[in-house]
Amino acid sequence: MTKDVGKLKVLLAEDEPFLGKIVKESLESRDFDVIWVQDGLKAYSAFRTFDPAICVFDVMMPAKDGFTLTEEIRKINEHVPIIFLTAKSLTEDVVKGFEMGGNDYLKKPFSMEELIVRMKALLNRPVKQPQYTTREQFAIGSYMFNSTLQELAADGEVVKLSFRESALLKMLMENKNQVLDRKVALDYLWGEDNFFNARSMDVFITKLRKYLKKDSNIEIVNIRGIGYKLMVNDDE
Repeated sequence: MTKDVGKLKVLLAEDEPFLGKIVKESLESRDFDVIWVQDGLKAYSAFRTFDPAICVFDVMMPAKDGFTLTEEIRKINEHVPIIFLTAKSLTEDVVKGFEMGGNDYLKKPFSMEELIVRMKALLNRPVKQPQYTTREQFAIGSYMFNSTLQELAADGEVVKLSFRESALLKMLMENKNQVLDRKVALDYLWGEDNFFNARSMDVFITKLRKYLKKDSNIEIVNIRGIGYKLMVNDDE
């Protein structure tokens, strides 16, 4: 029997056999097309061939953990939604997941209803991408920023940015000296404008300010209730 080509494809990476089987069967009963693998290496290979609409990754897996897997996937696909499943709930773990490019975070044990709701929210997020282009190189004051390599360089020093840091800095640069609407950034980079994601973005703004602090001509200004503005006194 052939699979319905209209079904949404889900890549599930979970090393716990019982949980993986339950999630797979539950998603399939809701008309998703699911491939389930049990380690990060197999998940990466499956991603390249399966082309999923959404990914659900356990954080702690053999061969390659979910964070590393996500970081590698983001180098070939910036937009596919990724949800992490984890027994951890420490703030630093949540932040790291978003740094690597994750879109949501679900703590074990969880209900299938909650997973489905979160998946649908990400799958139904806005597809319009008015601010994001294919440009790679940017001059930011005394810094050079390469969005593809995710590198910020100045005075012979190179800072390696995370996926999320790089993506946010690129959006700020493409709106340089103009306001980057907070909702636009949240919808595009996090998949949803909510309190938790907004707090996460604030953390990344703080990190970008730290990276750019050597040049006094650069400032990321908080426009209260609206968004952020990257102000650069000298032109490119």
